[in-house]
Amino acid sequence: MSLKVLILGVNGFIGNSLTERILASKDWEVYGMDMASDKLENCLDNPRFTFVEGDITINKEWIAYHIKKCDVILPLVAIATPSLYVKDPLKVFELDFEANLEIIRQCVRYKKRVIFPSTSEVYGMSQDAEFSEEDTSLVLGPIHKQRWIYSCSKQLLDRVIYAYGVHEQLPYTIFRPFNWLGPKLDRIDEHKEGSSRVVTLFISNILHHGEIKLVDGGKQRRSFTYIDDGIDALIKIIENKDNCAHQRIFNIGNPKNDVSIKELAELLVQLVKEYPAYKNLADKVKISTVQAEEHYGKHYQDLGFRVPSIRNAKTYLGWEPKMDLKTALLKTLDYHLDGSKRTSSAA
Repeated sequence: MSLKVLILGVNGFIGNSLTERILASKDWEVYGMDMASDKLENCLDNPRFTFVEGDITINKEWIAYHIKKCDVILPLVAIATPSLYVKDPLKVFELDFEANLEIIRQCVRYKKRVIFPSTSEVYGMSQDAEFSEEDTSLVLGPIHKQRWIYSCSKQLLDRVIYAYGVHEQLPYTIFRPFNWLGPKLDRIDEHKEGSSRVVTLFISNILHHGEIKLVDGGKQRRSFTYIDDGIDALIKIIENKDNCAHQRIFNIGNPKNDVSIKELAELLVQLVKEYPAYKNLADKVKISTVQAEEHYGKHYQDLGFRVPSIRNAKTYLGWEPKMDLKTALLKTLDYHLDGSKRTSSAA
């Protein structure tokens, strides 16, 4: 069946990758809104893609019309950069919770299926060996640690969506990405220092700054997931064969790619050395330690690890990730280093 899919935040990391995949492999129509279109160069001329430049907090009539018109709604607009959780927590709350709550309520009003991006951060500082969508308690820090406003905003929307499912029969799926990475995640310009997510921040550090600063020594662990694996899962969620994704929550992550941030930094430096045009820069990189309070400010608090249980995704979607971390990082570097040749030892 041909679907009409509305993607808000279509120029973002997940949005543009999902749009490309849909247009390449399905006969679905995609309607997208974002404040820019620079990542959509392969999509804009496709007759099954309609793009509007706009802001979800302003262009509300267009959004309401297209929620009524479309079969599946993906509200992917969010601030998802840790430094901003501390620097501008109210903006995070206003966009990630308040603006998205309006979208959810319209999906309820028009009885439309919504696929909502939660986050691995909702699990907070849980000490479970792996995080389960069904059983893991969501453990956040004290109020003065403003870093948690992102996690709390997302968690509260998860709970609101679940409640709408119970009381208003809202057809929903919630997915929780675990550190997705790949081409087009963030820009790596020098002036973007401090405003990118960890993989692109470290690449920028290597190319422009000659130093990677590890917060609290980089002992924190994360599970990294290649974007193509994540999009595979999203396509299965949208297809929803036999209602397999109806009113379910899915962790979309790769527990095999669990590494410390220090290990990630060291691996990236090693891999950049495999590109002759950039080896000299990587050879000079210094890896140092900075205290969290010095780097982020007193309102920051970190979490030790995030390993997803992907039992739900395996059971109901028939999905599991395929891409190992080294290959994922090389594919990301190939993109950012403008196709520069690398030595065969990195393959």
